[in-house]
Amino acid sequence: MRTSLLFSLFILFSGISICQTSKVSSKGISIIPVEKERKVDIYFDGKIFTSYIYPSSIEKPVLYPIKTSTDIIVTRGFPIEPRPGERVDHPHHIGWWFNYGDVNGLDFWNNSYAIPEAEKPRYGSIEQVKVLSAESGSSEGKLKVECKWVNNKKEALLTEITTFIFSGDNLTRRIIKTTQLTAVNGDVTFGDNKEGMCAIRVAREFEAPTNKPEVFTDASGKPTTVAALNNEGVNGTYKSSNGKEKDAVWGTRAEWVSLSAVKNNESISICILDHPKNPGFPGYWHARGYGLFSINNIGAKVYNPSETENKIVLKKGDSVLFKHMLLIRTGGFIKEDELKKESVLFEKY
Repeated sequence: MRTSLLFSLFILFSGISICQTSKVSSKGISIIPVEKERKVDIYFDGKIFTSYIYPSSIEKPVLYPIKTSTDIIVTRGFPIEPRPGERVDHPHHIGWWFNYGDVNGLDFWNNSYAIPEAEKPRYGSIEQVKVLSAESGSSEGKLKVECKWVNNKKEALLTEITTFIFSGDNLTRRIIKTTQLTAVNGDVTFGDNKEGMCAIRVAREFEAPTNKPEVFTDASGKPTTVAALNNEGVNGTYKSSNGKEKDAVWGTRAEWVSLSAVKNNESISICILDHPKNPGFPGYWHARGYGLFSINNIGAKVYNPSETENKIVLKKGDSVLFKHMLLIRTGGFIKEDELKKESVLFEKY
């Protein structure tokens, strides 16, 4: 696995050059494009919060890493920056991302460096085209980007226009993500598939404890099979708006889901909120105890056999819009009434 290359890219992305430091404000939210390093850095009050990265070594742009307001990383390090004790499964699970497992029969979700070259024609990738705007502000920052969804021959199926709105306070970080997909070279069909759509892969502490043999990284970043797991510090718990908890959240519909755990002695909640105007609202949750936390607004029958098979078909020139919020709260686990209030505010976007 090319973890050493990915790790080198992380070091490149995490560094702050002299020219960009002068642009970062000590107050408010700073959105700083660093084109030669293929990233955009997002700062809160002069401290890095996350970066929108689009290296050629991964198959889609992602936000990585993502931190709390108190500087605690909530995303998994592997495969970019492997940490001791992490799982080394699913190398396509990086940061917070948006893609899908069946677009005209192509798998955009599972594509990564681990796919053999002979199998690559079955997969699609998302390529960064350009940063359309980057607006810093005292209480809100906005980043707007253009991407294209392409097949293995680099032929575009979709154009993507995504806007991120960043906000927060001393306990909270919010990211509102709006993505418009437009069919550009013919009809595009999104099949009923469980692999999607808006997802984050979380740090080990947010996983659910398990006694199954797994593969994890050792102190040097090498994969090691572990028969009896050390679950020390592993304490993640899912809760959904429909009253489900833990593993019962997977494959159910809900307006929002929270994933809470203690990390570095802080109580932290990671929440994803669906938007009422999204197709299929409320969406199904592809939320796994091993650290994948995702909402799927298209897949239906694949989760529940009693559902009618669901597809979205875009004619050439047609578009579909998705809105999601990622909310990170520290200083105590988020409460249901707080999430209800956040949902009401989110509906206005």
